Amino acid sequence: MQFGIIGLGRMGLNMARRLRRAGLPLAAWNRSFDKAEALAAEDGALACRTLEELVQALTPPRICWLMLPAGPAVDAHLDQVLPLLAPGDILVDGGNSWYKDDLRHAAVCNTVGVQYVDAGVSGGVWGLSEGYCTMVGGPAQAVAVLAPYLDALAPPHGWMHCGGTGSGHFVKMIHNGIEYGMMQAYAEGLGLIQASGYGKDLDMAALCHLWNQGSVIRSWLLELAERAFAEDPALEGLAGHVEDSGEGRWTVLESIELAQPAPVLALSLMQRFRSRQENTFQDRILAALRREFGGHAVKET
Repeated sequence: MQFGIIGLGRMGLNMARRLRRAGLPLAAWNRSFDKAEALAAEDGALACRTLEELVQALTPPRICWLMLPAGPAVDAHLDQVLPLLAPGDILVDGGNSWYKDDLRHAAVCNTVGVQYVDAGVSGGVWGLSEGYCTMVGGPAQAVAVLAPYLDALAPPHGWMHCGGTGSGHFVKMIHNGIEYGMMQAYAEGLGLIQASGYGKDLDMAALCHLWNQGSVIRSWLLELAERAFAEDPALEGLAGHVEDSGEGRWTVLESIELAQPAPVLALSLMQRFRSRQENTFQDRILAALRREFGGHAVKET
């Protein structure tokens, strides 16, 4: 057994399941042991109570794949796992970490001879059945060792070695920025239809299905939109509050650092911020100014 996964959240648990269903043995650790225990009962993985137990169960070159929230959680677990590893072992960050954190983590790993790999993973809750599109950065020697596991996780032609340290997470960051823009475009277009006289009697699920039949805007996102409209035609069960997980912000910051225009991606991020606000101070300023200079009507609170 060579592969250990650390973190069995929404992505990590299903990734472990997919590896086991491909016949690959693995050890698993999670902060709450019950998840690892359930995985062991379900798919035959080795459930480990401690990180030490997980590392000791693996044969060199060991692969420890972190599937954790970006930021402090990755830092903390890297600090715990790294002293347990030996030169030649491989540490993979498969979460949505910032690529600049990868450069820092790789430098620390290099001091003890551990190979560091960053893997940007896309697939969400559908990855178990559809496979995980994976963008990999790091030394070619380490990626070659990972190849059987990447093959099992991804659909055919579904992973790529993007280059040196940080390249996997950098490409995944841009991927998520593009995703923001695509989602915003669908939302605005369908919103225009809904607001028009034609939207009242139009079946939005059927329209999304139609657009996926050979049109130039067909996509998996439209399939998901069709599914959502089929379950709730007016989406009345949802609040229009849209969070962001960080990659969109990093993408916009990168466009600023590179002086490379990305207006669609930037505005799609701003719209997410906008979705979380009601009766904002800035909107009240706009209303007050229109009233003052033009005598325009305002709504009182």
